[in-house]
Amino acid sequence: MEGPVRTNFHLGEYELASFAAMKAVEVAVREASGLDNSLVGVPLMRAAFQPHKNGKAGGPLADAEAEGGEQEAASALFAGAMGAYKNPSSHRTVKFDDPVGAAEIIQFADLLLRQVERAKQRATKPEAGDL
Repeated sequence: MEGPVRTNFHLGEYELASFAAMKAVEVAVREASGLDNSLVGVPLMRAAFQPHKNGKAGGPLADAEAEGGEQEAASALFAGAMGAYKNPSSHRTVKFDDPVGAAEIIQFADLLLRQVERAKQRATKPEAGDL
């Protein structure tokens, strides 16, 4: 993520830097979840983080150990990030003239990327019975 984000930010291209940061989140979620390329943006986040309910398996990145409301919140957080910060720049020109606002979006994307990494670690962690 760092290359295009940092370069665009330093060039004052805050819209492109913010878009690149959120695109990195979308790509990381798709790769970590193994979901199809046909899912993008909000629907991808909802599928990847779909909460586990009534004994049914959730999305591949949902934390089965977390309380139901927390699972729902994680799904909403990722979907909201795509809807609020990636989609507008995907569909139209968005005026970004504030470096602080762009930096906040980039930092938020970095936080989301770290959460994706934790989800990947949970998914690859062997179960107690598998040892």
